Amino acid sequence: MTQLADVLVPPNAEGTRATVLRWCKQVGDTVAKDEPLVELETDKVTVEIPAPADGTLFEILKQANAEVIPDDVLARLSLGGATAQRQQAASTPPDETEPSTVAETSQPEPAVARQALSPSVRRLLKEHSMTAADIEGSGRDGRVTAQDVIRHAASATRIPHSAIRRRVAEHMARSMLEAPHVTTLFEADLTRVLTHRSRHAADFESQGTRLTLTAYFVSACARALRDNPEVNATFHTDALELHADVNIGVGTALGNKGLIVPVIHRAQHLSLFGVAQRLGYLVDAARGGKLAPEDVRGGTFTISNHGVGGSLLAAPIVINQPQVAILGVGKVERRVCAIQVDGTEAIGVRSRCYLTLTIDHRALDAFQANAFLSGVIATLENWPAAEEA
Repeated sequence: MTQLADVLVPPNAEGTRATVLRWCKQVGDTVAKDEPLVELETDKVTVEIPAPADGTLFEILKQANAEVIPDDVLARLSLGGATAQRQQAASTPPDETEPSTVAETSQPEPAVARQALSPSVRRLLKEHSMTAADIEGSGRDGRVTAQDVIRHAASATRIPHSAIRRRVAEHMARSMLEAPHVTTLFEADLTRVLTHRSRHAADFESQGTRLTLTAYFVSACARALRDNPEVNATFHTDALELHADVNIGVGTALGNKGLIVPVIHRAQHLSLFGVAQRLGYLVDAARGGKLAPEDVRGGTFTISNHGVGGSLLAAPIVINQPQVAILGVGKVERRVCAIQVDGTEAIGVRSRCYLTLTIDHRALDAFQANAFLSGVIATLENWPAAEEA
């Protein structure tokens, strides 16, 4: 008797829903234990599901673009001689008394062309009422890829949302419905931070780590969250849950695909170098699609550095529920302002930016929000003295 093994969506997969992105193997292919079988895409990360044992891919139950939840059966592996049985079943004509399970189209593509197209490409072609003959393929041997279809359709029709884009949209809409958003605005002088960075960037680089301004903001927030624990919290209807660890998420753009928020865990225990090192790894992994599920879990506070794209001010920035606040960082500019020189007021030019804190008004009031932002700015404007305190 043929022994079959189920390939399951992991019960600890990030989030409650995912989408089958692509199959690395096809029915009839032999696989080795722990060899990647299929990729799942969630709103936060792409996850490879490995084969649970040596065998042959006997049956695929969830095709590309299908939505799945933890513990769903994705496929079955034959641990014995199931390949011949599967091929025989595939070649046996269906019982004429049963309705055909083969989808019919008004303009079917040639069999050879259909075999060369992935399920996701066929779905996109059908959605956009196109055929593969309309498109110049960029894949191996001229094969049409999903990106080829999307590019071809972009000028004249709609582009389907990625799984990340759909999940982010759902998450943001839910946050705005649940939490009353209020934003407070401060201005920070980053002159001392920029001086410190210019002196130490080369040293950090020699150790394989980029020293970015975001690292300073993470460090300053970690200190302010320690001093203002109500901001490092989760709102419940009966209580405010304060978190012992400061786990700071940093919004990272993925181009047209959407946004992901990798998390720097226990940031309160990291030096500036430790923050910069971890931040560099997470950003590179996010943009390379290599984040692990644990890299996006457990955030207690989020930073959105929208200023890297030239934005001076963005408000309100949608809170990353179930957190209660999010910091927005605007573009750093050289601005004319009043300064103190040896106790005398003067006009000077300083490097400044706007900082916003958007809060869940169910959990926090202006008092806590302003105290937190004042602490962040005090650390930045007195760097490195505040870091060393």
